[in-house]
This record gives sequence, C-alpha cells and structure tokens, in this order.
Amino acid sequence: MSERLHELDRPNSYIGKSVPRPNAVHLLQGRGRFVDDKVLPRMVHAAFVRSPHAHARIRGVDADEAKTLQGVIAVFTGEDMAAAIAPWSGVLTHLAGMRSPEQPALARDITRWQGEPVVMVVAQSRAIAEDAAALIEVDFDPLPEMCDMEGALDSDAVVIHPELGNNLCWERLVETGEVNAAFSDPANTVVDRTFTFGRHTGVTLEARACIADYDQAEEALTFHYSGQSPHMMQAILAKHLGFEEENVNVIAADVGGSFGIKIHTYGDEIATAAAAKLLRRPVKFAADRFESFVSDIHARDHRVKARLALGQDGRIAALEIDDLTGIGPYSVYPRSSGIEANQVLNLTGAPYDIPAYRGRARVVFQNKNVMCQYRAVGHPIANSVMEGLMDDAARQLAIDPAELRRRNLFADDAYPVTSVTGMKFADLSHHACLGKLLDMMDYEGLKSERDALRKKGIHRGIGIVSMVEVTNPSPMFYGVGGAPISAQDGATVRLDANGAVHVSSSITEQGQGTETILAQIAASAIGVDIAKVKVTTGDTRTTPYGGGTWASRGAGIGGEAMLLASRALKSQILEAAATVLQARPEALDIEAGNIVDTGGTKPRMSLAELGKLVYYRGNELPSDVRPELIATRHFRVTDYPFVFTNGAMASYVEVDIETGMVKLLGHWVVEDCGTVINKKLVDEQIRGGVVQGIGGALYEECLYSENGQLQNATMADYLVPMAGEMPDIEIAHIETPSCTSDLGAKGAGEAGTCGAPGAVMNAVNNALEPLDASVAQHPITPERLLRALSVID
Repeated sequence: MSERLHELDRPNSYIGKSVPRPNAVHLLQGRGRFVDDKVLPRMVHAAFVRSPHAHARIRGVDADEAKTLQGVIAVFTGEDMAAAIAPWSGVLTHLAGMRSPEQPALARDITRWQGEPVVMVVAQSRAIAEDAAALIEVDFDPLPEMCDMEGALDSDAVVIHPELGNNLCWERLVETGEVNAAFSDPANTVVDRTFTFGRHTGVTLEARACIADYDQAEEALTFHYSGQSPHMMQAILAKHLGFEEENVNVIAADVGGSFGIKIHTYGDEIATAAAAKLLRRPVKFAADRFESFVSDIHARDHRVKARLALGQDGRIAALEIDDLTGIGPYSVYPRSSGIEANQVLNLTGAPYDIPAYRGRARVVFQNKNVMCQYRAVGHPIANSVMEGLMDDAARQLAIDPAELRRRNLFADDAYPVTSVTGMKFADLSHHACLGKLLDMMDYEGLKSERDALRKKGIHRGIGIVSMVEVTNPSPMFYGVGGAPISAQDGATVRLDANGAVHVSSSITEQGQGTETILAQIAASAIGVDIAKVKVTTGDTRTTPYGGGTWASRGAGIGGEAMLLASRALKSQILEAAATVLQARPEALDIEAGNIVDTGGTKPRMSLAELGKLVYYRGNELPSDVRPELIATRHFRVTDYPFVFTNGAMASYVEVDIETGMVKLLGHWVVEDCGTVINKKLVDEQIRGGVVQGIGGALYEECLYSENGQLQNATMADYLVPMAGEMPDIEIAHIETPSCTSDLGAKGAGEAGTCGAPGAVMNAVNNALEPLDASVAQHPITPERLLRALSVID
C-alpha cells in the first residue's frame, strides 16, 4: 500500500490498475486520493466529446494527451460504458410492428447523428473536463447520410441500420367508413393540401442536468436530475446499471421547465450515473446550450398530405391524411418515437362528426437528432391540418369559417361518443366554447374592421380553430406497451403535532404550479389554511409511487389522489376528535384548522390540540382507540383511455406583404378543462402554451444541412418568441367536470400549444386570401411568406 500511495504523489500518474474496474476504464489521479481502493468522496464533473458527423464509423479514439491534463479523473469510450450499461430499445409492444435497434449510452463503432455522445471525460471541474475533451482525437470515417425523410424509404436510400433492411421504424393504417365513395362522389367538394412542419425543440430555461452519487456500502445510487418522472427514471437506472430498484433514489426538486423534453432517456445522463458507480464518487453533468440543441429531443418534423370531402350543405363526408415523420436514428426509450405520429392519426378531425376516415402514418429513421414527445404531442400537427382544411373548404363553399365548424362539431349533448378514429369522448363542449369565443373576440366586429382595412391596402386576417387535448391518460397509453411508466399517481397526507398538514405527491414541480394546486386541494378538503400545508414532491424515497408530470395529468390524476387522501385524513381526524369530544364524527367538521360542530364556526378544539393529544398523551385516550392521522391514496383513470379537454381559439394578425413579417394583434382562447381549481395558474399555463405554439408557427425550427449538420444551435440563430412580439392573450372558460373523478379536473397545460399554430396559420392565410396566396409550412417565415406571394423565387 505504501508503494501505491507513493505512486499517487506523482502528478497525473496512471493508476487504473490499482482499483478493480473494467480493464478499458482509464482512471487518472489528478488531485484525488485512494484509500484502501476507494476514492475519497468528492464531486467531479463530466463533459462529452460529441460526434461532428451525422453518420460516421469510429475507427479509433486517442485520449493520451487528455489523460495527462492535471485534474482529469477518467476517460470512458463507448466500449468502456458498454461493460457498465445495458443498452435499450425504444419500442412499445402495443404499437404493432414497431422496431428500433438497441441504443448504447455512448456511440460504439458507428455514430448516427451530429451531437451523439462518443467519449466521456470526468475531471475535477467542468472547465478541465471540457479542456480535456478538446484534446481527444477521434478518428472518424464519414459514411453517407440519410437526412431527408422524404427519401428514407426509397429503394436506393442509405439504410442507417442495415440489419433492419430499410429505414422504416413503424407504420400504422386506419380506415373507417366509405372513404373512396365520398371522394369520388361528384356532388361533394374536395379540398386538399400538403402541410409541412418544421422540426423544433423545447428551449427550457434550465438545461438538462444531473448529479449521481454511488454509495458502495449500500450498493445504492442517488440520482438528482432535472426531470419529470422520478419513478420512471428509478426503474430505468436500476435496469440498465444493474441495481435493485429499491436501491436507486431519484430526486427531482423544483425544475426550471421541461415541456416533455425531460421525460426521456439520455445517454449522457445514464453514463453520468455509470461513472459515479465506477468511480465511487459523485459525478455531475450539466448540458450547455449547444449540447441541448444537438442532444435534447426534437419534435414536429412531419409532412402531411391531407384531403377533405364535404357535401354541398357543408357537412363533412370523409377525411384522409398521410403522415410521414423522421425521428432520427433511434426510437427514444422508453416512450418511443411513434407516439407523435400515432397522435396525429388519432386526433386529426377529432372535434368533428366525420363518417369516413383513412389515415396512414410512417415513422422513418434518419441521420438527425432523435425526436420524441414534446409539449402537446402531435396535437399542433393534427389541429393545423384539420383546421387548415376547414378554412380551405369554407372559402370554396363560400361559408363563414365559424359557421362551417358549427355544422360539423359534435353536439354538446351527444356525449359519450366515439370519434371516427376510435377516440372515446365524454364531457366536451365544442359549441359552447366556440360561441363564447366569437362573443369574446367580437367576431363580427373584427371581420368588419378587417374588410375596411383591406380597402386601404392593410392585410389583416382572422383564424379560428376548434380543438381537443389529450389529458389524464390511463394505463392504455404506456403501461400496456411494457414501459415502466405509471398511469396512476399517489398522495400521502399527514397531520403533525402542531396542526400542520404535510402532503407528498408523485407529481413533480416543473414550474407549472403543481405544489400550489396540491396544497390548495388538501387545504380545502381538510379545512385548514393553505399556509399550514407543506408539500413534498420529486423524491422516490419519500413520495408515493406514480407517473410524475406529463400529458397534463397533474391536477386531474395527482390532484384527485390528493383529494381522496385528504378526505381520508379528515375522516381520521374527526373520528379521533369525536372520541375526545364525546360526539359523533358526522356531527363534527373542520374549519380554519379547528374542530367545530357541523354547520357551526365556534372552535371546540384546534387541530394542534388534537395532534398533541394523539402523539404525546395517548394515555388519555381509551385503550381501544388508536388514531391514525396519516392516509395514502392512489388514483388512475378507468373506463376511458384518456380524459379530453376541448376548446376554441382565434388569432388576429396583420401581414406586411413587402417584408413578409407577421404582426400578432390579438389572441383569444376559450377552454373547457373541467373544474378550474386555480384560475390564475390555469390561465398562465394556457398563455405559456399559446406562446410556445406561436413559436412553432412563426419562429422555431432546427435547420439542418443536407449532410445532417444543425445550422442554428445557438440562441442567436434559433428564434424563440419574445414578450415584445406577443399579443394580448385573452382567456375564458367553460367548466364541464370530468365524469372520471370526484374533482372533475381535466388537464390544461398543453391546449395553448395545440391550437395556436393552426389559428395563426389560418389568420395569415385569411389575410392573404385577397391576394390568392396561402402558406402551409411551419414556421411561416418572412421568406416563405414572400415566396407564397411570388415576391421572391
């Protein structure tokens, strides 16, 4: 041992052989110290060498110079990590025929997108790790790229995974009713259009980050991460790093925005956890903004060919769509990259009573960053396609766009009803929402203003959409496909000795106000001031098991669990108080933290008094009375695969036909998200969603070169909507409680993103209508708008 410690005193000496590790792991001394083959706990930092090529063979890695840099602890290649991490495959079994090869944490042999992690460097600081990464030379042999999803299935296309034979990940066909007859009927009017949606990503305020800490004595891992689904991540880390699941604790404290970006498996994060296990010390990784652009999942890269047949009375006869989407080289684990296309098939035309439908979705591999679920998965595409066709049909039939929608929306008294795509709907209010929207925006007045300004050469337009939003998913969404994703959520509620209420929930806080909602529900159900409710979320060791935050399920599922647990605790409190006060439980109630007679307000006993008696002076209670002042309840949706929110939205814009600039003048939303628990939080969620939807409609797009190079991976080049460009967003509500729960809450977090792109597109096209021009490609950039006007080639 003395010889080994002497060796440690030599700067930068290679000591990898002194500790049992996979032979390929290069462990460097830096300033660390070993004692009895253990590294003394001290957090170190990870940085990654990422592929500069979209498709290349890795011929070798030369890290010799990097290893000599003072402060470098370890260097890991894909081969090294393969010995520590089991690969994964993002396939859901209920999406029949889906296939995707196993994906490693770090690329092995071949890299398949620009930005894929290839080598990991661990050092005493992030700066040292980055400096060392810059010294590593990777010998890449570039391979032909397949970046264009339109050509991915051609017979001569480069096949990204030769073992699959072609680039098809998944295909689904849906057909209901007499589609061919409807389109061949000469009495019907047919409109058709090809819509193109630009690939973009969620630019979260806080980038992805994690700290992994391995406890060798307990063979346990603690994983702090900026994410949405702690219990899902617990299962993934345990499975792929060889832990017992109960020995993995995942903590997600307040997270600075997610938008669905942080519910996926990222190789750099799993490698960080593996490095902590190998090095027996905490390892931190935080993505910088460039890394975020090339490694955070992208979304919305779709091309949809669509057509709509209508009778002369304006009633829809048939709808047909063909959706093609490129998802990068892998289907993302564990949720898969097929869900977005599946949502497009399921939700296109969802608000309308359509007798015949045909849909095809093809999901293909390509040499770009991976794509997966992002806020309002598939909704903006489905909504923009259908609502764009509705406006085209209104123009052709000379029917007002609002009136055309009235003729085709499901009646508000028709529910429950099953859509032509097989979606089970209940408790919706399309007509009420549309009527309220038209009144709120003064539709007739805006039309008159628009028409008057057109005569002066000012081009303004109005766009309207009707929409649905998938919320509160049941186990039929992911669990049935084999993914470790819970459709239930849980809540535990406890009274302490001072009369305060402590609640914990499996829902996580991503900045959307989850903890406020949970506290509000508990306070109201129990009868205490909200200031007396203390909330814990985001810790697999202390919170009940549940799915976390995604698919607008926080209030509808997590909130319902909190309501049930709070009611149970209230019953326990009243039973204990009844014993002390010699009363019947049903004759008592709780008001402002005090036990009162039912219907009264005079305190008979405070919760603090009751808590102290139960916890400290139990001897004063009868021997057969053993109060439990804690309750746990779980909730999941049954009978329906999803709970749907619905609404209507409108946009008012002005188009400068000389510059191609679009000015947003006003935006209106009416939403029915069931019981509104906290109007301010709901309204701001809707506003945030609208802004994000406007980003996709006008600004945001990940621009790639023909050989798969991301061209705008900085905030200087990737445009996001800013406050100065946004209009006033007015919001109103219809409240139709969901029949699936006592609380009656539906989701509200994604509806704004769902409807805004279609509303803005329709408004722009309405402004261009007198000029016989239109656009159907998102984002609607000035260049694309000027091309539509034939101002430029």
